[in-house]
Amino acid sequence: MSEKKVKTEKPKRAMIGGQALMEGVMMRGRTSMAMAVRVPDGSIALETTRLGGRKWYHKVPVLRGVVSFVQSLVGGVSTLMRSAEVSTPDEDTPGKGWMAFAVILGVILAVGLFILLPGFLNDLLLGKVIKLYNYVSPKTLILLESLFEGVLRILIFVLYLLIVSRMKDIRRTFMYHGAEHRTINCYEKGYDMTVENVQKCSTRHNRCGTTFLFFVMLVSILVFALARWALSYVPFGNGSLSDNRWILTVVRLAMLPLVAGLSYELLRGLACLPDNWFTNILRAPGLALQRLTTYPPQDEMAEVALKSFLAVLNMDADPSIKPVKFYEHNMPDVKKEFNTALKVYGLDEREAQAETDWILCSVAQVRRNELAGMKTLNEKQYKTAVGFLEKRIAGTPLDYVLGESEFFGHKIKVNENVLVPRMETETLVSEAIRLIGEREAEVLDLCTGSGCIALAVAKATRAKVTASDISDAALAVARENLKNTEAVVLQSDMFSSVDGKFDFIVSNPPYIESGVIESLSPEVKAQPLAALDGGADGLEFYRRIQSEYREHLNENGVLLMEIGYNQAESVKKIFDDANVEIVRDLDGNDRVAVVTPKNRAAF
Repeated sequence: MSEKKVKTEKPKRAMIGGQALMEGVMMRGRTSMAMAVRVPDGSIALETTRLGGRKWYHKVPVLRGVVSFVQSLVGGVSTLMRSAEVSTPDEDTPGKGWMAFAVILGVILAVGLFILLPGFLNDLLLGKVIKLYNYVSPKTLILLESLFEGVLRILIFVLYLLIVSRMKDIRRTFMYHGAEHRTINCYEKGYDMTVENVQKCSTRHNRCGTTFLFFVMLVSILVFALARWALSYVPFGNGSLSDNRWILTVVRLAMLPLVAGLSYELLRGLACLPDNWFTNILRAPGLALQRLTTYPPQDEMAEVALKSFLAVLNMDADPSIKPVKFYEHNMPDVKKEFNTALKVYGLDEREAQAETDWILCSVAQVRRNELAGMKTLNEKQYKTAVGFLEKRIAGTPLDYVLGESEFFGHKIKVNENVLVPRMETETLVSEAIRLIGEREAEVLDLCTGSGCIALAVAKATRAKVTASDISDAALAVARENLKNTEAVVLQSDMFSSVDGKFDFIVSNPPYIESGVIESLSPEVKAQPLAALDGGADGLEFYRRIQSEYREHLNENGVLLMEIGYNQAESVKKIFDDANVEIVRDLDGNDRVAVVTPKNRAAF
């Protein structure tokens, strides 16, 4: 794949920085910060934050470096601890107390390794072994000791990095460090922000924290030498303050912010300078040291860094984007994501928006008119919604995905064992309820499926309802839907196990022609074939009903059946021994056949 240039109005060298986390990457931009972490289930958790505006001290040289150093130290520890909370299983995550103890221990270790140990070795080697003070003047001795101590500090730092980089967990963090650098380099080079392009870029960067630490040690040689020289003029005991190792250590610790500020300006200045032989020489030691703290990342790590970077890039460009916590997702972003996926699947804009809303209402357990008040989804809700979406775009009917349907004002449980209730069937229910009226009628729902017709009739009338179907799996669903009614559920192949007579027989039998089924949409073909296939001409079940219905219909009884939009005349011919009235649905299509004996007037 060629490395295409991105058309962007942002400067090529955008000042976006980052930090490796435990199984993740933090990116920090002009107005926002983002952390992306790979969680145990393999997904990427994202947390974003809006940063406060830049203060006056961010424009003051050296002082801005001091502030940046403190903010990076505090923020770095905070983000590292935050990533640890979400990147490891709950039982492996250390408590906040242990994390705080580890931070304090780390600071003590850093002071011991990089401040006290170099000073101790310096005194031992130059003072007691070589006894350099016998050969040079006091002022020269200060310069030489400061230089030697600085070199020792750098050597100890390099040795420390060599040792910790051999540890498995640290090495993985250094790989995420490489992913951070590669992502920033990819953007600054103007490439398309893809994992493939990220992986083509260098793991080293001019603004790296490793280079900053090298500059800190380099600048500290000069600053500490000047401090020691100044202290040499202050009498203390038989000598001066510069001779007391503990006072010298306290002074050096106090001067670290100044060292950090100067190092920051050096790092920033070199990063802004154009590439040439001179700047390359100055950058070379820091870039070389990055070989110990950055390793080529895996594609999965580059993906994490890319997610964090793009979140910052988008938030910096669009102030309206709201921050999210780990395991939270902005509702507008989720809606946009789902709408796009459903439109790609083939739905139009209105359908995509409606199905997106129903999915989100289901996972959030809210009504559709309450959805606008929701700002975020938590991770569990989001993952459930994504699972629903994936099933939907695989061709599963939305009602199966959600596990329920809306029918005649009722929630109907559905699954792959029953038909999804259709709005057209409500015409059949409306006509049945109208005819039943206030009577305590006996009603048979033949081919009940989910029991949606039986439920609607039982809830709207005083009728005693019997619901029958040949499928045990379908009847399990019907029983669940009818459990709060007095309806009787019966297993029967059409009328074979039905006893007694009824005032009304209501049925939505299979009526699709066998040869047409293969051409139907995936959503329809996902439904039970036995509930769809009406035989070669789609009329098989109407013939079966016609042959037996009179035996189960009381005097003055009525048979109501749903029919296909083009089947009215055929059904009339089948029931030529009865009066057949055709009722149309809301779309004006023939939909319900109302059958009464010929010795009675049709309704």
